[in-house]
Amino acid sequence: MHPYSPSPQRTALCPARAPLSAPGATPRLRPKPRPHAGLVLSLTLPGDPRSAAVGRHAVTAALSTYGLRSHTWPVALAVTELIAVNAALTPGRELYLSLRHRDGGLRLVLWDQHPRHADPDTLALCEVRRRRALWLLAVVVDDWGGDWGTCEAQPPHQGTKSWAVLPQ
Repeated sequence: MHPYSPSPQRTALCPARAPLSAPGATPRLRPKPRPHAGLVLSLTLPGDPRSAAVGRHAVTAALSTYGLRSHTWPVALAVTELIAVNAALTPGRELYLSLRHRDGGLRLVLWDQHPRHADPDTLALCEVRRRRALWLLAVVVDDWGGDWGTCEAQPPHQGTKSWAVLPQ
């Protein structure tokens, strides 16, 4: 045997891990299945309108993988709108996207790093413009019987949190 070839009894990469099977035993190729935990997808994206395509493709693949293809169209549209609008409001700053399937619905959350305005009039105007820019999101979510909104992000996040919930 070559001095650098792996031992036939150890196939794991981690030297602290026990051998997968005893000598002479039939190797077990697959681990025991774990209970299904549900869809959880998180991405950090650049604050660039082109990130909308990346987010759309990621959620489309995740929904397909988890058997939720019936929600592909509204979720893909919601992700596209959230990313494109928030990237335009906070260009060049990272966006954090989260998609979760729980409690009978799909919850989509996007945090941007838009700073909170100190002036109440500027803050109100900014909130109105953000909600107005998300008109297509509002129409789709309403059509699917869901809910959406925006608010100030809570620590540890900073900026603004935009979210949409679509029932299953």
